[in-house]
Amino acid sequence: MNDFLKQRAERIHRNATNSNLLQSAKSFMAVSLLPQYSYNFEWMGRPIIQYPQDMAAMQEIIWEVRPDLIIETGIAHGGSLIFSASMLALLDFTDAIHQKCTLNPSQSKRKVLGLDIDIRPHNREAIEVHPLASYIQMLQGSSIDQGVVEQVKSIAKGYSKILVCLDSNHTHEHVLEELKSYAPLVSKGSYCVVFDTIVEDLPKEMFPDRPWGPGNNPKTAVFEFLKTNPEFEIDKSIDHKLLISVAPDGFLKRV
Repeated sequence: MNDFLKQRAERIHRNATNSNLLQSAKSFMAVSLLPQYSYNFEWMGRPIIQYPQDMAAMQEIIWEVRPDLIIETGIAHGGSLIFSASMLALLDFTDAIHQKCTLNPSQSKRKVLGLDIDIRPHNREAIEVHPLASYIQMLQGSSIDQGVVEQVKSIAKGYSKILVCLDSNHTHEHVLEELKSYAPLVSKGSYCVVFDTIVEDLPKEMFPDRPWGPGNNPKTAVFEFLKTNPEFEIDKSIDHKLLISVAPDGFLKRV
């Protein structure tokens, strides 16, 4: 197994200089976004609107970090909340096996906290009746509203391992405010994952009806945030592993 892990690390490292592979991945991202490729997938019955590669990365991160609280901005149809809840349920399941005790999900201390400025009634209802609903809590309001931020901070006080995922409004100003508000809650060794940093790498004409675009997006916010927050660094090994991702330079690890 040690040999396998070493070989894998070497392959991932080589990806960073494989020009043909990098160009192919870049081309796929460019041609797959307009057809809304990411809208084609579900997780346990709910649309997740993510690339499978990013879903795989999140699975690895959650398994490694073993958080007891995942904070997510942006709910949409709820697929990401359900994904995170399912991973927390698996963590509880493995804990129960190790501790040789009975698993009772309704009594789990682990939680996914979802924030959205507009949780549409049909989406809220579908999430609340999902079998994993006991792992999920939702707050409606802007993720940068001070009242919402204070609610999240109050909830987070009861948890020790926290992971944050930012995927709501993609303007520079909004994401930077989210980073300032929620990144400090991230536990050492855990991550703040900033989605849709890829906007910076795409032509501006791809966003004719959006307030964000090149120069004004999650990646520019990440770079601005990192200037004054050296406790976070971009985990480039994830970028080199995935190649296809909406979050290049967006996997921020607290070190």
